[in-house]
Amino acid sequence: MAFVITSPCMNEKAADCVDVCPVDCIEEGEDQYYIDPSVCIDCGACVPACPVDAIFEEDELSEEDQVFLEKAKKFYGLD
Repeated sequence: MAFVITSPCMNEKAADCVDVCPVDCIEEGEDQYYIDPSVCIDCGACVPACPVDAIFEEDELSEEDQVFLEKAKKFYGLD
């Protein structure tokens, strides 16, 4: 999983990231958006497009944001 959407997206869902994604890898969940790692091409177009700065590379996640990596894995059945 290259990019992970974190807490600022929760219940915000502005969707600017969806609009710029060239491969349509961002899906809407119940309370936030998720990036499908099997479709993502790691282009990073979503990062500057996010108005709430919620998207980070997996290896740049803070300790408290690790829960969002686990949420994304669960959303895509990667547990």
